[in-house]
Amino acid sequence: MRLRSLAPRSWRRVLCTGVAVAVLSLGAGAQTTRGPGPVKDPHYGDGLFHFFQDHYFTALTTLMVSQHFERVPQHADEAEILRGGMLLSYGLHREPGRIFETLIEQGARPSVRDRAWYYLAKIRYQRGYLDEAQAALDRIGQDLPAEFREDHALLRAQVLMAREQYAQAATLLREQVEASRAQARRSDPEPAMRAAYARYNLGVALIRNNETEAGTRWLDEIGKAGANSEEYRVLRDRANVALGFAALQAEQPKQARQFLERVRLHGPQSNKALLGFGWAAASLDQPREALVPWMELAGREGDNAAVLEARIAVPYAQAELGALGLALQGYQDAIAAYEREHAALDESIAAIRAGKLVEGLMSLNPGVEMGWFWQLRELPQMPHGSHLAQVLARHDFQEAFKNYRDLQFLADNLAQWRDKLAAFHDILEHRKQAFADRLPRIQAAARESETGVAALQRRRDAVQAELDRVIAQRDAAALATPRERELLERLARVRETLARVGDAPEAAPLRERHRLAEGVLRWTLDEDYPVRLWEARKAQRVVDEQLARAQEREAALAQAQRDEPARFATFEGRIPALGARIEALAPRVAELTREQQQAVEALAVAELTRQQQRLAAYATQARFAVAQLYDHATRAPGGAQERSDAAPR
Repeated sequence: MRLRSLAPRSWRRVLCTGVAVAVLSLGAGAQTTRGPGPVKDPHYGDGLFHFFQDHYFTALTTLMVSQHFERVPQHADEAEILRGGMLLSYGLHREPGRIFETLIEQGARPSVRDRAWYYLAKIRYQRGYLDEAQAALDRIGQDLPAEFREDHALLRAQVLMAREQYAQAATLLREQVEASRAQARRSDPEPAMRAAYARYNLGVALIRNNETEAGTRWLDEIGKAGANSEEYRVLRDRANVALGFAALQAEQPKQARQFLERVRLHGPQSNKALLGFGWAAASLDQPREALVPWMELAGREGDNAAVLEARIAVPYAQAELGALGLALQGYQDAIAAYEREHAALDESIAAIRAGKLVEGLMSLNPGVEMGWFWQLRELPQMPHGSHLAQVLARHDFQEAFKNYRDLQFLADNLAQWRDKLAAFHDILEHRKQAFADRLPRIQAAARESETGVAALQRRRDAVQAELDRVIAQRDAAALATPRERELLERLARVRETLARVGDAPEAAPLRERHRLAEGVLRWTLDEDYPVRLWEARKAQRVVDEQLARAQEREAALAQAQRDEPARFATFEGRIPALGARIEALAPRVAELTREQQQAVEALAVAELTRQQQRLAAYATQARFAVAQLYDHATRAPGGAQERSDAAPR
């Protein structure tokens, strides 16, 4: 069963903004139109990676680990603000308040300070901490960026209204409305819905402050306005329904009808409007006109309070018209319907107490991680699913279920860590065994005279000494290639042969050829000497670098020989200690989860019980009306023309 969003879109837009995402911008002090700044610490970027995927728990734990090991020095303030924002996203507010106060004391920019208090006030208001929300609002100065100011004014007014300080709220809302109109006169882009909600709240605040005439004018302005969006049409219907019932309470039925007839026939406020319209007609002694909206309403499906009341309002109007037979049948049908509905509610209550509601909501509304702005989207299959809408519409139920869901997530997280610790224990044992097996072989290889670092160092020193000699003596032949060394050796053998021949005339041409060949070779060696010397020095530097790395590896190996056993011992102690903590936490979380499930079910049962009590009241009225009709029939044989006094209450 698909569930329409239970909170008004404007409520989510104004009060349930993604607090954590918005708070992220505080650290950079940037306008919302700017893109994210560069990430200088990779571990901070790791936290952001999870954060922007709405994996707040993973992001939070990752960030806290990085902070613990001081891995985000270049984003210290941003990391703290991000942590505070994610805590706010869970509905927590004490720790973020401490974080923001600390940052402010450390010299945070005024704009950062004001935005921090603004978001803290918002989440406190949403959680119902009105005094704390007001305290946070009082700490906001004059540096709140322009794009937050209208929301800030609306939030202040909402907090004041929630604290029943309607006069102060009306003053703030009036200023906001005037500012919106001034923007419109300057042709500035006006957020229409925000201004409309300000006018609506202003009207409500004035009426609750006993300024009924002024409040009615503001609500009437919304009630008569044209609407180009569904959200505005819903708000307009709400304003007209509020005006209509206020007029009924003031015993002004004609005016009530004018307000209520503006409400759309099939909008979310239509049931209340039809019921009120009928009572306005009944107050004017027009039962025939009252019967039309009431019959429309009584024919609708559902367990809405207005629909239930219409089932006894219809026979009341019929009795007023003198149709006592129809009225009697209508009351009896209403009583039967109430009894069926009461039995259906009993079945729903039994299903809830059996755990079907909570289990179904969890299975149909999965979430990757815990989070405060997660919402229910699907309803489970229940004996009478229509009963759930009014249960889930309650704010306290949704908050309680979020707490239950978060506890379930924490229980699953502990179970996963229990499995991880078992895997870590196996990995540790494998590492210890591998270390014990490989260390002797590595040590033996390191001690080998031909491959050890010491032997390599001796060979390097010998090469360096030879290079120094070549440089000192400018021995170009020492840098000859293998082919050139072969030629030098051949020339030396030729020289020896010519020396044995002596001064024979036939050897003279050979001596000349030998001299020329040796000269060319010596000239080539001398010409290439600078280049070859540079290459030799370069090769020696490469050898030095590789030897240094080998020495580092040898030092690391020696360090590992000393440290690894201690590290293994540390992990051998830490893993059981963490396991013990998990075993201590798991029963506590399980117990809290059971208690929270019981609390969730108790809230749902209490709401359905209230519906049963309302049904019982309606059934009592219907039975009283039936008794009156029988009494009329008994006392007056012509009682078919008598009227009933049994008006629904």
